[in-house]
Amino acid sequence: MNRVSNSLESVFHPASIAVIGASRTPGTIGYMIVDNLLRNGFSGAIWPVNPRAASVHGVPAYPSVDQIPVAVDLAVIAVPKDLVADVAEQCGRKGVKSLVVITAGFKEVGGAGRDRELKLLEIARRHGMRVVGPNCLGVINSSPGTAMNATFAPSMHFNKL
Repeated sequence: MNRVSNSLESVFHPASIAVIGASRTPGTIGYMIVDNLLRNGFSGAIWPVNPRAASVHGVPAYPSVDQIPVAVDLAVIAVPKDLVADVAEQCGRKGVKSLVVITAGFKEVGGAGRDRELKLLEIARRHGMRVVGPNCLGVINSSPGTAMNATFAPSMHFNKL
């Protein structure tokens, strides 16, 4: 059993981000997250994950996180709620350090949602991953060295100094 890191370094200063559920369709959450990362000048590598796309925003895409050829610090998950546990498990096997789960439909809806959240937490703990979310906007670090806007907010652009 892995120990969960107490550090949030991989959440706020990742060297690489996989966007699982990245989309080529403007206006979708998966499109907006990749768009925000690119337009705000994220300093690390961006790895879109979409099983039906060769690229997203001109960036090569992968069908699953485990097919990305390098280490991934942070995975931003924007897939349907019933797929989140499987994606989190893939991330754990890949060695992803932290997850940001955008997807809703967890504890906030009660019943089966609570069970989904407990499963997500069990997976994260077993693999030593930090978790932000579920049902969140994403994360932002506006420091010039990182410039990360991993949200689906429509117009949160950083001022360039």
